[in-house]
Amino acid sequence: MMDPNYSQEVPQFSVSHIKYHLPYFTPAEVDQLADKQRGRLSVTQEEKIRQQACGFIEAVGAKIGFPRKTIATAQNLYHRFHLYFQRKDFSYYDVALAALYVSSKMHDTLKKPREILMVAYAVRFPELAAKSKSVAGEIDMDPATVEHDRQRLLAVERLILETVSFNFTSRLPFPYVIKAGKALRASKKLTKLAWRLAIDSYRSLVNLEYPPHVVALGCLYLAASLSSFEQAPSPARPGYASSAEIAATLGQYGQWEKQFQAHVQDLEEIAFVVIDLLVTASQNALANTSPVTPSSPSPHTSRSQHRQALAQAQPPPVPYKTDQLIRLKILMREHEHPPRQWEIAVPRYEENEASLLGRNEGTVRFLFGPPDVADGGF
Repeated sequence: MMDPNYSQEVPQFSVSHIKYHLPYFTPAEVDQLADKQRGRLSVTQEEKIRQQACGFIEAVGAKIGFPRKTIATAQNLYHRFHLYFQRKDFSYYDVALAALYVSSKMHDTLKKPREILMVAYAVRFPELAAKSKSVAGEIDMDPATVEHDRQRLLAVERLILETVSFNFTSRLPFPYVIKAGKALRASKKLTKLAWRLAIDSYRSLVNLEYPPHVVALGCLYLAASLSSFEQAPSPARPGYASSAEIAATLGQYGQWEKQFQAHVQDLEEIAFVVIDLLVTASQNALANTSPVTPSSPSPHTSRSQHRQALAQAQPPPVPYKTDQLIRLKILMREHEHPPRQWEIAVPRYEENEASLLGRNEGTVRFLFGPPDVADGGF
């Protein structure tokens, strides 16, 4: 017979939680998570920090010699990190460098933390790098400072790994730009422009919301629209479709949606985000560069949607003026399709999920897929 004084509470020796890896989020999920982590920052302040971090990653990655895939993945890791952690709790320098370090592991372009830090010092403090007597241009930093920064980098690295559930899979839109461009019979010039727009897209959150083949199609759609809007018709070339034809095809419902497994509404949303990057960059084309927030060394720098970007923005990667870009955006908005409904079969994350990361109490099981995929393997 059970003792009436017996407590049914389970001893809290070990608590187990499950953290699913979500490769992509719906736009509503991104908005919800971003609002939660923004804290007291305004949207403009948050966007400024985001663009500073992206420019810093671009500058350090280019200076150290990382390929585009490593830089782009690092920028995406940075965006993902701040869907789980508040910006006020972390310096964007620490998160950006940790994201570069994790990305270098993911793409087998590994550099030691100290190597990344020394390049970062040279980018942050160019006046000290100019005075350096080192052949490699390294700044003579206090060893205690370097070690302190290295430990912080490694601490943030662990958190980044947990945000991706230790899943090192990374798919990028760049190969799909080439494949989709060939399938659509796009010219090399148009495909190259779409490639550059895909680079710019990593300054925004679209690569957390859409698969890479959809981002690639969105960039091709925008590239075709830019190349045909208010432009004289280019001579027909045998074997190639014109920019106007490609823009018309991708701008409406059709068989191509089934062929490429994409939706016209998603392409429009991606195009609007990237064109906003170009508009903001073109408005700040003459601004000066701050020594503590270096601009990207790439001539194809972009900025994110709907807001004022950094003071050091570079000219847009295409020779279009602000008013022309705005007219194109207005035209695209006039022909915009109704937004599609996102279908989520099961809850994909818990409200307190971020609180499970970075803690040593209890047990967290990291699964490599979302609930409807990961649970199907058991």
